[in-house]
Amino acid sequence: MFEFRSLPSRIGAQLLVTVIALPYLLPLVAMVRSSLRGDGLDNYVTVLREPNFAQFFVNSALIGLGSIALTYVCTMLAGYAFAKLRIRGKEFLFYALLATLTLPAVMILVPLFLTVQRLGLLDTYWAVILPLAAGGVPFCVLLSRNFLADLDDSIFDAAKVDGCGTFAVLWRIVLPLSHPLAAVIALWSFLAAWNEFLLPLLFLQDPQRQAITQIPTFFSSFYGGDQAKVVAASVLVAAPILLLYLGLQRFFERGLTGGVLK
Repeated sequence: MFEFRSLPSRIGAQLLVTVIALPYLLPLVAMVRSSLRGDGLDNYVTVLREPNFAQFFVNSALIGLGSIALTYVCTMLAGYAFAKLRIRGKEFLFYALLATLTLPAVMILVPLFLTVQRLGLLDTYWAVILPLAAGGVPFCVLLSRNFLADLDDSIFDAAKVDGCGTFAVLWRIVLPLSHPLAAVIALWSFLAAWNEFLLPLLFLQDPQRQAITQIPTFFSSFYGGDQAKVVAASVLVAAPILLLYLGLQRFFERGLTGGVLK
């Protein structure tokens, strides 16, 4: 891992990173400029005044929070078990779980729809939360296993000597030491839930339960000739993700590289 101690080296590294990041910022800048054409900031005011915008926003926030909670619980339990517990056949189970990452989502849409329908979950948030959490768990387990495997085993041995059981170690040691990992799981899960378009479109037919990703489509039907308002809606959809990443950036970087650097 490179360390830049002198001021000139830090300035040079920052300039290099800025130059590399500029091409990735250009689409965002172009998007914001397009959203200000015509009526300027009034495009955003029009979008925000639309009653369905607030409802769609709340719906996606609930779906995102539910997906975070479910993914986090499953990920921490599985990651702790794969990293620190002695379980027969855990390597096979771990790689079997990772194998699900190779399955194209389109392959399971029909059986997933039938399952949701038979469980009576159509037009409920759970119809989207459960598949999103199931799809995010394998990758998050990979991250959590690598992160927790990097923790010193002497800490766990000392806790067991003091009389802590498996779940006590998880609660008192693993979770407090895993804040960076929690930030990665939260951001990753929320990003997937917030950007999901297909599952809410299939499972949430009630207009009062539709997701924020359907806002641009909704505005296209009303403002088809005014693309600035459609783009403004897209900018507002992307804004929470950018703010969340900026707020959790420090933890996100530490959690994402956990288990990679010794």
